[in-house]
Amino acid sequence: MDRFTGMAVFVKAVELGSFRAAGDALQMSPQFVGKHIQALEQHLGVRLLHRTTRRQSLTDFGRAYVERARLILADLEQAEQLAAEARAVPSGRLRINAPVSFGIHSLAPLLPGYMQAHPQVEVELTTSNRAVDLVDEGYDAVFRVGVLQDSGLIARALAPYRLVACASPAYLQAHASALATPADLQRHECLGFAHTELRTHWGFDGPEGRVTVPVHSRLVADHGEPLVHAALAGLGIILQPLDAVQHALADGRLVEVLPGYRVPSRPLHLVYAPDRRVTPKLRSFIDFAIAHFGPQ
Repeated sequence: MDRFTGMAVFVKAVELGSFRAAGDALQMSPQFVGKHIQALEQHLGVRLLHRTTRRQSLTDFGRAYVERARLILADLEQAEQLAAEARAVPSGRLRINAPVSFGIHSLAPLLPGYMQAHPQVEVELTTSNRAVDLVDEGYDAVFRVGVLQDSGLIARALAPYRLVACASPAYLQAHASALATPADLQRHECLGFAHTELRTHWGFDGPEGRVTVPVHSRLVADHGEPLVHAALAGLGIILQPLDAVQHALADGRLVEVLPGYRVPSRPLHLVYAPDRRVTPKLRSFIDFAIAHFGPQ
């Protein structure tokens, strides 16, 4: 007889106190309950129960075995639940939040592919540069750029978020001030990103290590897109995510400045609430995010 079935029958008989009660619960005869337990004892080579015509009691080994059997059966049930979830079709509404530039330039172009692969999932995407409250605001998953606070949430590390400093050729031609080191930025118009340190200070890694310089911003915005438009119009230098400016860099409308220095990348994570059983829709999106934005 199946060993796990015998184990489950034995545990049920102990919990309910008799073969008859266990048989009623398991929809089998008391005699068949007894056969399962006898087969288990024969396999183990040790008696589990003292049985008389009126009552049954656990042997010393039976008391130890039933506790271990409960743990094994609980682990088996959890493993089977995981398998069932893996077979389940992702479905339902998936609420996601992402920083504006990342959401528009990196995530949004790939979402149609995710939705085509999972036609029963409905996606609600919001973009915001504020730190939304994942639990209170009802999000399934949130992309976050920057160092994470200890929030008790689960965070999956993605590839670092790259930034680049650039300006239009027209701006660089009209402003002849030297631009060889980060310190030279103090003589230029630097378009600031509100609500972060990038509003007033920009950092770079170069031959002398990490340097941070104060910058002047005549235009400050809380989204990167207005700053990109301003830079394209020749209003100043911007420090923005690579994915927001890569097309303009590729066709020459923007030019990277300070090529001998690298802007420190920022951590990027996918964050979701801790749960013993991640829903199929969330699991499918986590796999999607890791596949497209993961460290590798």
